[in-house]
Amino acid sequence: MLRVLSILALAAATSATPIAGAAGDDGSGRVAWVTDGDTFRLESGERIRIAGIDAPETHRDQARCAGEVTLGLRAKDRATTLLAGRDVTFRRVGRSYSRTVAEVFLDGHDLGTELVRIGVAAWWPRGRPKPSWCG
Repeated sequence: MLRVLSILALAAATSATPIAGAAGDDGSGRVAWVTDGDTFRLESGERIRIAGIDAPETHRDQARCAGEVTLGLRAKDRATTLLAGRDVTFRRVGRSYSRTVAEVFLDGHDLGTELVRIGVAAWWPRGRPKPSWCG
């Protein structure tokens, strides 16, 4: 009986241990490079997609119009200016296309809010259509 209780206790402790990268997990790291206006990679290699916002696409095959690529490159430049080599903290909220989706904070301020404020991203609430950057 004692052996069964020990196994059950071990199983409960193991299942309660958070998995790195799981939703609700907090993290931090230094930004290695910016992919586009809403995605970047940490020095650790982890790819982060900023939750709740959308920035225009930077690649012609992903953009809905040529103007979106121009806006996307501007968004990437602004995000790079803000983030390159900087330390960020984040709260993981999910996964998308092999990326961590997270609320990201730079110097204690919400990065998504800042990118929307400076006009290089738009709010994209979960379950809503993707914002249009064409016209």
